[in-house]
Amino acid sequence: MAENDVTPTLPKKCGPYISSVTSRGMNLVIRGIVLFFIGVFLALVLNLLQIQRNVTLFPPDVITSIFSSAWWVPPCCGTASAVIGLLYPCMDRHLGEPHKFKREWSSVMRCVAVFVGINHASAKVDFANNIQLSLTLAALSIGLWWTFDRSRSGFGLGVGIAFLATLVSQLLVYNGVYQYTSPDFLYVRSWLPCIFFAGGITMGNIGRQLAMYECKVIAEKFHED
Repeated sequence: MAENDVTPTLPKKCGPYISSVTSRGMNLVIRGIVLFFIGVFLALVLNLLQIQRNVTLFPPDVITSIFSSAWWVPPCCGTASAVIGLLYPCMDRHLGEPHKFKREWSSVMRCVAVFVGINHASAKVDFANNIQLSLTLAALSIGLWWTFDRSRSGFGLGVGIAFLATLVSQLLVYNGVYQYTSPDFLYVRSWLPCIFFAGGITMGNIGRQLAMYECKVIAEKFHED
């Protein structure tokens, strides 16, 4: 049989995510950059909501951005977003459980909107006490996971991210890098883990969708060839 008669086939491990492509490294870099800028944008917007409610206070000498945020906050959030967004599809592939629940951009955008709404509620809605606020945000965060994720790996990663992010926040506040107004749990707000959990789920969904989108593009190129 002539070599020209050979039909190109898709990588066997492609599935809904990229796993065996020649430019896999470049795809990871592009995804990481996109996730970084999404994280920076969300950090600026959400920080603006918190400052309007006087939840966070930064020393005057580090207020450098137009949104009154310390200069290091957006890059840190962007880096964390890139790591989380790349980690979720990687974990799905490692566990052999490709995530297929509500895999479309409209669902991802709704997830982002709900996440912003949860942050808005923490900054704007008045609750009787911090316990009521924490329980309400916990229910909303778990509801976000149930509505847009429902995977065990997603829940586990979300809990781990919430724990690590809260721990880092405690260390930063303890060392005087910044402070929260009226902290009620070891220097920080008790509802912060709920926000971090919801943020992990949101960035994980964005990362999964970007991975799926790239695989679809590769599939189209293979069919064209």
